[in-house]
Amino acid sequence: MTSVAVTAQTAGKRAAADAARRRARRAIGGAQRRPGRLTYALLGIVLLISIFPLYFTLLLGSSDPVEIAKNAVPQWLPDGSLFDQFATVISSTQINFWKALANSLIISTVTSLSVVFFSTLAGYAFAKLRFRGRGPLLVFTIATMAVPVQLGVIPLYILMSDIGWVGKIQAVILPAMAAAFGVFWMTQYLSEALPYELIEAARVDGASMFRTFRSVALPAARPAAFMLGLFWFVQQWTMYFWPSIVLNNTNPTLTLVVQSLQANYFVDYSLVMGGIFLVTLPLLVLFAVVGKQLVAGIMAGAVKG
Repeated sequence: MTSVAVTAQTAGKRAAADAARRRARRAIGGAQRRPGRLTYALLGIVLLISIFPLYFTLLLGSSDPVEIAKNAVPQWLPDGSLFDQFATVISSTQINFWKALANSLIISTVTSLSVVFFSTLAGYAFAKLRFRGRGPLLVFTIATMAVPVQLGVIPLYILMSDIGWVGKIQAVILPAMAAAFGVFWMTQYLSEALPYELIEAARVDGASMFRTFRSVALPAARPAAFMLGLFWFVQQWTMYFWPSIVLNNTNPTLTLVVQSLQANYFVDYSLVMGGIFLVTLPLLVLFAVVGKQLVAGIMAGAVKG
């Protein structure tokens, strides 16, 4: 193939520029082409499947329990009775909705920040530091992900009972402040996204170990840390198993409130579905607010990596 320099000598600079643009288009393999109709159709199908459970929840929340018992799909569009269900859930004397909302917010926020910090710190050590036993220790940390949570419930409950934390949100926060998945996630990301040259430059400038982590590793890990924090926030917000064991109705989370609705009002599915939507609503607002920032962070991290 004739080079750009030879083309410039024989046909002029304009022809050489055109040849360079054509070569660039061939090099990217048609990456600038817009997706076809089939791609949009598949994405539309996936979108409909994803939002159908939420739509069905709204339908049942807007319906009468008698109609739900007669017909699985009592109506096709939600109506204003959904807000009546919201008001019933919030103002119910059988549950403490605002207390549960505050507890869920505190647990999810504190554990997310803690997991992001400790996972980034451990991931930086496993990815960029050299110390004896690094490989086996990382393998052991990842292997703990294969241990079922149910195996540790009894000793963990005994520990929380001994220190007097049963019925308190500290019993839910403490076990969730570190996660093996987060360590694995941040180790994999920092292995590729953080060059050794930046760490060496910080060392030459006289930065300490923790200063290097704070000034070099944390900015590089920001996209992955944001993803991990959001993932852990959602997981703790929807956690039911451990809170149902260690907490009680006087100090519940939102997931326990939904269970209390079913217990107190039997099988009033319209009320239960209204409560479920109220639990899900803050997550929808969160994704709507941080969606663009999340995508932008992932793309920035991909370009830097």
